[in-house]
Amino acid sequence: MEFADLIKTPKVDEVLLQRPLEPKVVGTLCLTGHHLIFSSRQDNSEELWLLHRNVDVLEKRFIGTVGTLTLKCKDLRIIHFDIQGMEECLNVAASVEVLSTLNTSLMYPFFHRPMFEAIKEDWQLYNPSEEIKRLSSLGWRLSDINKDYSLCPTYPAVIMVPDTIEDDVLQKSAAFRQLGRFPVLSYCHHNGVALLRCGQPLIGTVMRRCKEDERLVNAALGTSGKRGYILDTRSPQVAQQAKTRGGGFEPDAHYPQWRRIHRSIERPQGLQESFMKLLEACNDTSAGVDRWLSRLDACNWLGHIKDVLTTACVAAQCLDREGTVVLVHGNEGTDSTLQVTALAQLILQPEGRGLRGFLTLLEREWLQAGHPFQERCARSAYSTKTRQQAPSFLLFLDCCHQLLLQFPCSFEFSEELLICLFEHSYASQFGTFLGSNEQERKQLKLQHKTVSLWSWINQPTVQPQYLNPLYEPNSHVIWPSVAPQSLHFWEGAFLRWCRSAEESERARDETRRLANKHSQLQARVWALREQLAELERNDPGP
Repeated sequence: MEFADLIKTPKVDEVLLQRPLEPKVVGTLCLTGHHLIFSSRQDNSEELWLLHRNVDVLEKRFIGTVGTLTLKCKDLRIIHFDIQGMEECLNVAASVEVLSTLNTSLMYPFFHRPMFEAIKEDWQLYNPSEEIKRLSSLGWRLSDINKDYSLCPTYPAVIMVPDTIEDDVLQKSAAFRQLGRFPVLSYCHHNGVALLRCGQPLIGTVMRRCKEDERLVNAALGTSGKRGYILDTRSPQVAQQAKTRGGGFEPDAHYPQWRRIHRSIERPQGLQESFMKLLEACNDTSAGVDRWLSRLDACNWLGHIKDVLTTACVAAQCLDREGTVVLVHGNEGTDSTLQVTALAQLILQPEGRGLRGFLTLLEREWLQAGHPFQERCARSAYSTKTRQQAPSFLLFLDCCHQLLLQFPCSFEFSEELLICLFEHSYASQFGTFLGSNEQERKQLKLQHKTVSLWSWINQPTVQPQYLNPLYEPNSHVIWPSVAPQSLHFWEGAFLRWCRSAEESERARDETRRLANKHSQLQARVWALREQLAELERNDPGP
């Protein structure tokens, strides 16, 4: 199949482009295999490139012979094109609808050839072979039992497990856990206690038992003799109902060394509905302050942030203050579980707050851990097809934004990086977020056929725009507040197309200017201290 066969009308003149807060522009609209390109007639001063993959919903409206195409995008933009002639308008609409839903192998990342030299090492920022050098003395080992992905299709080929557990025990435990996601190491704190993640146990209504799974879970406790915590991201009622579908939770009688804690986090479908209501409120330009606040409260997006951050803080407190092992799971262990384990590490681990450390965290806790990006990000908030779609990763990024607001000097990266990750997770010229697990990415040969987003971010000319000018390394644990007054609506992500870009850019420039001035003054203070110390050393005294 050729892309040209899918494009009924490749070029249309006299098209009117309309966007919020931007002047209307007349120009030429062109369609390529992967992009919709608009160029103005006024000395080409306006040019818009839009990935077809970025189109979430396309709506058509006709008044006489003039058709209006409204493109609602996955990055939350809304763009209007007024096209003369019904046939041309329908042809453009039909072409975009087909090109925006091409299968994976025909997506733009497989055709994109960047103007910079991509580094293959950026495809694997997290190397478990390097990590085990530090953890082998703490009772952990690498297992390649999943090297062909037959044991657990959503796990990576190499996983970290207790060194006292044989591979045959892992096989039995995988058969006992949802999707074969048996307990594996997520993070080991500086005090030696571990954070693990897995899928729910398949006990069902018959209270099925697996002694190998019990042995694996207890092995994570080591020889400390302390009890561990099982942090279930479902309410007790939801966890109980899961038994009727073959799932459930660990019975106290079979896991006596563990205490179960329930912290309810919204499931993917409910989260998607909340996201859709949030965008409806953001696009309601006629709403007054009271109505806007009422709609924001009704969608409960900030409530979901509070739930996730609270659960992550509970996990972090158990690890850091009580020195106890924590095992996190919900149903499948691919959404709320990853939100909690990743945020707990940001709270506890200073390295994760650096730019490279944060990207490494995403590599380990989201990409290698099997979050189904291909399903969750197939559609955004404007589509009504919500069966598998959910903004789980976006909610995590919003939680990171809350941490950044509360600890503005403790993160090396800025809000711009979080927005960049949000956009590329839904539509990108890079292959990083394609596929839903390591197995699928290897089958697609992404490392050889596409370029990693990390390679682009780490370019010397690009990286500065994602750095935080206020950053000062903080080696301590950060404890965020989850009080309602401490959580803020993320305007930079949800309203950036509804407010002036110039105003935001001026604010960023002023922040950078003040940060540079602060650095200069700080350098001057250190120079004066050195001069004073030198004078004191040379002064013989009375």
